[in-house]
Amino acid sequence: MIDLYTSPTPNGHKASITLEELELPYQVYPINLGADEQKTPEFLAINPNGRIPAIVDREAGDFPIFESGAIMIYLAEKAGRLLPTDPKGRSRVIQWLMFQMGGVGPMMGQANVFFRYFPEKLPSAISRYQNETRRLLEVVDRHLTDREWLADDFSIADIANWAWIRTHKWSGVSIEGLPALERWKTAMYARPASLRGLDVPARMPDLSEKEEEAERFSRQAGKLLQR
Repeated sequence: MIDLYTSPTPNGHKASITLEELELPYQVYPINLGADEQKTPEFLAINPNGRIPAIVDREAGDFPIFESGAIMIYLAEKAGRLLPTDPKGRSRVIQWLMFQMGGVGPMMGQANVFFRYFPEKLPSAISRYQNETRRLLEVVDRHLTDREWLADDFSIADIANWAWIRTHKWSGVSIEGLPALERWKTAMYARPASLRGLDVPARMPDLSEKEEEAERFSRQAGKLLQR
């Protein structure tokens, strides 16, 4: 059994989608970021960095794992799926996982902060992060022009990038003119396990829903994407 400590953020959804796709049994422990539950001594014993998600593998002597990418690799190796074992295939998946960890996630995260939450509207900061996010999405679109998935087959790389890219409207970034990315995003939404993972512990609006619902989420969870 896996214990999953998470919140409704793209990084949190990376872990829950992976668990659903791998069909691994898990127990959810929602973490209230607004109440700083990720800073409690109990949680810091699992993740010294005080961030979600984190997991504890009860079948491996209560082994704790933090950092979303590390969690995904660990779970894929545990299940023997979504991460190839041959060196080249494994490298292709990890390259695109690191692309999300080092590029898509940080840039979209900062776009979210300055576009949605920062008390002052700073046009230079907003445009800097939105423009870099758009550039990264164009990289993904070009790569997907002649292939179905980011690596040789569906993998944790697709999960990691989709968990963030699906929220592009939340960052104020358009994907107009990126047909390969649109096709890939639609294919991800067609996966029942991935959709189930988005509902753990709750789904974050992607603004394809009603704008007023997104604004309500923004007011209620204003701290989520700043942490």
